[in-house]
Amino acid sequence: MSSPDTRNVQEIGFILIPGFALMSYASATEPLRAANLLAGRDIYRLRTFSPDGAPVLSSSGVPVPAEPLPVRGAGLGTAFVCAGGSPRDWRYPGVLACLRQLSREGVRIGGISGGPYLMAAAGLLAGRDFTIHWEYAAALLEAFPDLSPRQARFMIDGSRITCGGGISALDMMHVLITERMGPDFARRVSDWYLHTEVNEPAAPQRASLAERYGVHHPGLLSVLERMEETIEMPLDRAAMARIAGVSARHLDRLFSAHLGTTFLDQYHRIRLQHAHRLLKQSPLSVSEIAVATGFSSLSHFSRMFRALYGIAPRQARRD
Repeated sequence: MSSPDTRNVQEIGFILIPGFALMSYASATEPLRAANLLAGRDIYRLRTFSPDGAPVLSSSGVPVPAEPLPVRGAGLGTAFVCAGGSPRDWRYPGVLACLRQLSREGVRIGGISGGPYLMAAAGLLAGRDFTIHWEYAAALLEAFPDLSPRQARFMIDGSRITCGGGISALDMMHVLITERMGPDFARRVSDWYLHTEVNEPAAPQRASLAERYGVHHPGLLSVLERMEETIEMPLDRAAMARIAGVSARHLDRLFSAHLGTTFLDQYHRIRLQHAHRLLKQSPLSVSEIAVATGFSSLSHFSRMFRALYGIAPRQARRD
């Protein structure tokens, strides 16, 4: 096995989209800063870019200085695009063109949080294993039906690196630093941030169903899982009862005893929460979202949405 390349300074760029998550950005950049500190010299050089070259505001309103998008021959080894907020607002053709150009030059392209959505829009994820923050998965699937993101913390597929964001970027950077500097050095960097448990790439992004719903009944959990998988084509109560291995009447009792609700109300809530994400993030019309979440008519969808959220779907899109 060849020894890690520690001689040359590696330039890593971060293209920040307004509204990017500051935690995701910090989790990706701080390990590189610590690596330089622990090495006693620069082994990584960070550059930050924005669509217009002006300081870019994070989701918390903190501005980060930036330079114009990199041009041909910028010398980057890796370039990450980091995005947050709503995909409907990510209309940056210059960023897409930049990503394609960097890819043609052999630069390794990465996406953090919502960044993989822009990689998909640039045509850089076809045939690749990739992930994206779970909040944006629905919008990506609607916009790019030929792509299928994995629900993983991060994925490295050759020259493509994708990360769900948040603190999972710490896990990703541990692996990338290991690639270059070896496991002992990477462990020192992670220890610097008290990051004692490095997760595997395929580790889940979200808490388990049992933790999210606060239930442990295996039959009920299997039904909740299937509810989340059948949003567009809901199954009836009898079919779900067969999945749980109980009678339809007993299934009703399980929902009442463990969740304090009914089978139908819980199913509606899951589908409407999905609809709410699509309203915020996708360009689909309200009618298309009603169909995508299994409602037979726009009026029924609007009535149920208003009952849950107190506002009409179109108002939720504007807010």
